Formats: sequence, C-alpha cells, structure tokens
Amino acid sequence: MRHQQSERHPRRLFASIANKASQAAGRASTFVLACAVIVIWAVTGPLFGFSDTWQLVINTGTTIVTFLMVFLIQNSQNRDSAAIQVKLDELIRTGTVQNSFIGIEHLSADELEELRARCEVRAKTVAAERRGVAKGRARKSDDC
Repeated sequence: MRHQQSERHPRRLFASIANKASQAAGRASTFVLACAVIVIWAVTGPLFGFSDTWQLVINTGTTIVTFLMVFLIQNSQNRDSAAIQVKLDELIRTGTVQNSFIGIEHLSADELEELRARCEVRAKTVAAERRGVAKGRARKSDDC
C-alpha cells in the first residue's frame, strides 16, 4: 500500500503540472507572449549584427519549448482519450446499443478499419430503409 502511494504522488504531481501547463499553453495570452518574444528577438537582430549567437538563442529556445510541449500534448491527449473512452463505454453499457463495442480501442488498426467499414455499410442500409429506399431489412448483428 505504501509503495502505491509513493508511486501515485509523482504521477499526480506530473498530472497536475502537465494539466496547468497545457491549460496555460492554450491561452491566447500565451500565444501573444510567444509572438512578442519573436518580435523582440527579430528587432534585436540588427543590435547583435544578426550573429550566430543571436540565431542560436531563438533556435535553442524554440527547440526546448517544442520538445517539452510534445510531452504535454501527449499527456493531455492520453487523458482526454481515456476520459472519452470511459464516457462512451458507460453510454454503451447503460444504453440500448450493442455492448460488443466496449473495449474496441484495444483492437489493431486493421481490425478497427474492418469494423468501421461494416458499421458504415450498416448505417447506410439503415438510412436507406428509413427513407423507404431499401426493400429488405438490414441484417442485425452483434457488431455492425
């Protein structure tokens, strides 16, 4: 139990920092600040004679920010995807839809594409039936 708590603390700390940083990064004021930094850097070019060091400052700064943002964005995407998946699973579980769709996020890309194609065909058939175009009934199955 103690090991789990010590393991959770760094995860919660990272999640908290990543959440605050990604929220801050998505604000308009942060974008304006980034633009201001670039303008200031560009304006100081003649002051520093457009030297290699002057160029290195912006290159290094943008590389570091980009490197860190990759992890923040991935963390944010992972949390969003997991939350959406849980919500969808709960809707499927409690609704009248097919429970066979719970857990499909663990399928391979090819399996998901095959399932998507079957569902698309089923949706078109149902839409055609509703318009009165289809003559036969759509085939019902456990998974599209």
